[in-house]
Amino acid sequence: MNFRTGRLNLPNLLTLGRIAAVPMVVVLLFFDNRTSGMWAAGIFGIAAITDWLDGYLARKWGVVTVLGKFLDPLADKLIVMAAFIMMIPLGRVPAWAVFLILARELVVSGLRSIASSDGIVISASQLGKYKTIFQMTAIPGLMLHYDYYWLFGLKIELFHVSMQNIGIFFFYVSLIMALWSGVDYVCKFFRVITR
Repeated sequence: MNFRTGRLNLPNLLTLGRIAAVPMVVVLLFFDNRTSGMWAAGIFGIAAITDWLDGYLARKWGVVTVLGKFLDPLADKLIVMAAFIMMIPLGRVPAWAVFLILARELVVSGLRSIASSDGIVISASQLGKYKTIFQMTAIPGLMLHYDYYWLFGLKIELFHVSMQNIGIFFFYVSLIMALWSGVDYVCKFFRVITR
């Protein structure tokens, strides 16, 4: 099998792998402990790398497919929203903020569908890309959650790191970016359809 051609090219297989990681992350987040959090963060981190890698390879090899265009954003939304939703009962993210992020994704996806049915393509903005970067940064921190102590020598504490604080900082930045990019997308949509 040639991984550079056809529907099951390497970029699409990486995207499918990201979708397959979703149930693993969900199961690991059922358990509120350091070990499962580390595993969940590791799997999510690998998935985040494949998000960049599949797009890079698809463009480099010239194998951008309709299937890939459908699966890539779907994989991103599934793994991000699954992680956020699973962290609500753990008390790591507020439910209202996750609702706003989910609502933004549904509105943008709906408008994108309406526009594409009329043959209109509204490209993703840089704000949306920044939103994804901040989400992909926030989630591992929220999964790791606990305080960590970096030691030098035997028992000399150098500094103390709260992964929850790091994660929640990037979470709120991603929330601002999500809402900002959502408003930007709605404005673009209405500008395009009223021409």
